Amino acid sequence: MPSPFPGMNPYLEDPALWPGVHGRLTVAMSDDKLLRIYADSLSPQLRPKYFVAIEERIYQTTGHDRLLVGIPDVIIKNSQTVVNSKIPNVAVAVPAVQPKTVTVPIPETVKERYLEVRKVGTKEVVTAIGVLSPKNKRPGEGRDAYETKRQRVLGSLTNLVEIDLLRAGEPMLVFGDGTQNDYRILVSRAENRPQSDLYAFNLQDVIPSFPLPLRTDDSEPLVDLQNLLAGIYDRGSYDLVIDYSQQPALQLSEDNAAWVDALLRDKGLRL
Repeated sequence: MPSPFPGMNPYLEDPALWPGVHGRLTVAMSDDKLLRIYADSLSPQLRPKYFVAIEERIYQTTGHDRLLVGIPDVIIKNSQTVVNSKIPNVAVAVPAVQPKTVTVPIPETVKERYLEVRKVGTKEVVTAIGVLSPKNKRPGEGRDAYETKRQRVLGSLTNLVEIDLLRAGEPMLVFGDGTQNDYRILVSRAENRPQSDLYAFNLQDVIPSFPLPLRTDDSEPLVDLQNLLAGIYDRGSYDLVIDYSQQPALQLSEDNAAWVDALLRDKGLRL
C-alpha cells in the first residue's frame, strides 16, 4: 500500500520510525540495484568517473534523553534511627538529612550515516550528502558534531547536499531565506559559494527532485527523492505500522492538521 501523502509523510518523522527511514534512505541513495529499481539511476550515471561511499560520523552524547543509571533498588525513608533486626538491641544511626535519589547520564556512542561521492582513482571527495537526524537539529553533541562536519565541507572544494525532512528542531543556518517551510534541501556547489540553492517545500508538496552537484562540466544526475521514499515506505511495510486514525507523533500546525485530516478521510484511512 503506497503512502497516502503526495510528498513527505509526517508519520515517518516519529522518533520511533525515523532511524529506520534514515538508514534505508541512506542505503537507497547509494545502492546501485535499488536505484535502478526505483528509477533514481544515481550510481549508474556516476560510473565510471565517480562512486558513492557510505561513511559514518561517530560521537558521544550524554543528553537527558539518553539511558541513565544510578537508581537504587531500596531507599531508606526513616529520618531518625532504625533497628537492625539481625543484631538485637543495636541501634543503627541514620543521617538526619537523607540523600535524594538522582540519575546520572552515561555516554552513548552515536553513529550517523552519510554519503560521499568520490572520484575513482584518487578517492577525492567531490560531494557530501547528509540526511539530517533529530539529534542534528537540537542543541547538543549531535548538532555540534554535524555543524563541525558541515563547516569543514563548506570551507573546502567539496559540494554539499543537505536533506532536511524533519519539521521539528532548528534548521541549519543559511542566509537569505525569509520563508517558513516544513522541509528543505540545500544544494551547495563549491564553485558558487557562498551562493547555494535551497529547495524549500511544505507538507502538501511533492518532494522536489534536484541535480547532484559534481565537478564543473560533468553531467549531473537528477535525484528523485520522492520516488526513493515511496520505495522505502513500501519495502518497510510502514502502512502496517502507522495508525492513521491517530495524530502524528510530531505536532502539526493548525493548517497542516486540517489538511492531513481531510486527506486521510478522503482516502478512507480515518473516520
